[in-house]
Amino acid sequence: MNYTRGEVRDKYEKILEEAFSAAKMETRVFNKHWIDSPWSGFFEGKDPLRASPTGVHEDTITHICRRFSSAPPNASDFVIHRGLQRILNTRMEMIKERTIDWAMGEAVAFGSLLKEGIHVRLSGQDVERGTFSHRHHVLHHQKVDKSQYTVLANLYPDQAPYTVCNSSLSEYAVLGFELGFSMTNPNALVIWEAQFGDFHNTTQCIIDQFIASGQSKWIRQTGLVMLLPHGMEGMGPEHSSARLERFLQMTSDDPDILPAFSTDFAIRQLSDINWIVANCSTPGNLFHILRRQILLPFRKPLILMTPKSLLRHPEAKSSFDDMVEGTEFQRVIPDNGPVNKNPSGVKRLIFCSGKVYFDLTAARKEAGLEDTVAISRVEQIAPFPYDLVKQECDKYSEAELIWSQEEHKNMGAWSYIQPRIATALNNERLIIPSAPESQESQSWYEYWFPWLFPASSPSEAPPSEAPTQSETSVASDTRVVRYGGRPVSASPATGNKKTHLRELKNLLETSLGG
Repeated sequence: MNYTRGEVRDKYEKILEEAFSAAKMETRVFNKHWIDSPWSGFFEGKDPLRASPTGVHEDTITHICRRFSSAPPNASDFVIHRGLQRILNTRMEMIKERTIDWAMGEAVAFGSLLKEGIHVRLSGQDVERGTFSHRHHVLHHQKVDKSQYTVLANLYPDQAPYTVCNSSLSEYAVLGFELGFSMTNPNALVIWEAQFGDFHNTTQCIIDQFIASGQSKWIRQTGLVMLLPHGMEGMGPEHSSARLERFLQMTSDDPDILPAFSTDFAIRQLSDINWIVANCSTPGNLFHILRRQILLPFRKPLILMTPKSLLRHPEAKSSFDDMVEGTEFQRVIPDNGPVNKNPSGVKRLIFCSGKVYFDLTAARKEAGLEDTVAISRVEQIAPFPYDLVKQECDKYSEAELIWSQEEHKNMGAWSYIQPRIATALNNERLIIPSAPESQESQSWYEYWFPWLFPASSPSEAPPSEAPTQSETSVASDTRVVRYGGRPVSASPATGNKKTHLRELKNLLETSLGG
């Protein structure tokens, strides 16, 4: 049928008038009406402040590890590289000792989610092999071109799909695509890995405009994971820093307010913040934080600093016992060494995060300070674990407090950590959110959650005003945390090995009190 220009205009104006009339009849408008890709049923029937356990049965761990450490079932026909066979043999030896390294911790996290029906997707430059030759998720036939075998796609007959794909060098395009993928399906673990953490700077538009603030601006959640290899190892300014400080600067938690400590404190923090920033030091914690991404009753982006030298570090291993049922992600890993025998005799408590922990412990042992210097690892940096940091400070009540980092003073976590430790120690006001009288029996999150993601047939009006806040006093600690690390710098890292080692020596001496 052919329409005249006037008929087209009249038809279009009629559509607008009908929609406008229908809109005037609406008495309530919900946020979810503006979402173009609603997650049907995802938020219904869930306790918004309860996450499922992340530990798994040891049989599952063993099965995944064995498959991950084995040649393809048709090994007689599928010829793998001799060097890769040595890696598989090493993995088999670790299984006998019930231990895992970084690659195996990641594989068990992926494999256990695949077993539970969760699609896992990993993309980035050289992710199939792993930039540092540690992953090897895709095995290549050495005599037949383009013949390959994806190990994690063949763990169970009825598992979910596993997608692992090397991407182009356009970080901006690939991260944007993965973000979109993650926003359409909350029941998929979607991961983008930078070849080096430094390279995420070409994705800054995606990070700033969408990942950091998407929920705040558009009520759109995402569980996207960014794996950013990070660490000062003398490799120069373009291959050392994932710019941890930038992600921490964009977090939406207030450094001057000490939240109320409660049984649901950890998950409440996760629900309130715009994203999670972590720097894990053990394969076991990597396993838990990746599984937690899917088992949370909501979705938050995870910015994860990942190691390079720790991938093969003999101390950076975990036991099966760290991943079995009943275990969970450790936001802070306390010192379990000799300092526990006499906490009051500890002279210095060092907080740190990531790889520098292993440098500190080696230097502490060499200096004979294992009885007087405690080292605690802050694995989840944001949201800040106020409760556990304060617990550590209270335990070593006579100790001088140090934050040690390998990054320069104007970089890394120092500017984020310093005011929050001060708040944990010295803030005399404990801010406790409280609902209006009619909602006193509900938690803060339970009160607001139905109005952000209402059921299809709501029966009550939304709250007319925000809950009020009440205050109570807590004990104050007058200690001040001091900095131990590299001085300020315009460049993230030196490319001179001798300079790097001199800087490392100085930061260890400063942190340990040398």
